[in-house]
Amino acid sequence: MDTTIRALLKAVSWRIVGTLSIFIISWIVTGAIAIATTIAVTEIIVRVILYWLHAWAWNRTSWGKDNVRLPSPRILNSPPPVEKKAVRNQTRRVYT
Repeated sequence: MDTTIRALLKAVSWRIVGTLSIFIISWIVTGAIAIATTIAVTEIIVRVILYWLHAWAWNRTSWGKDNVRLPSPRILNSPPPVEKKAVRNQTRRVYT
């Protein structure tokens, strides 16, 4: 399993690869760096907005979600149970 920082860096590096690929394709097709840059920057902005809308729509639907019941607030505010530890009876020998 990836750590959080690894997953984040993997996502960022993948986004860089995607943006560079669209920049290079745009540059080859148009022959102009300025137009390719505009397309690449626009692609980043549009993809972020589309991803946000996509995630928002999925969060609004209950399809495929587990029906997990949350504990009542009374249980959440109660103190944690005290762990009882076994105490070994130690006797002390006193020599006189």
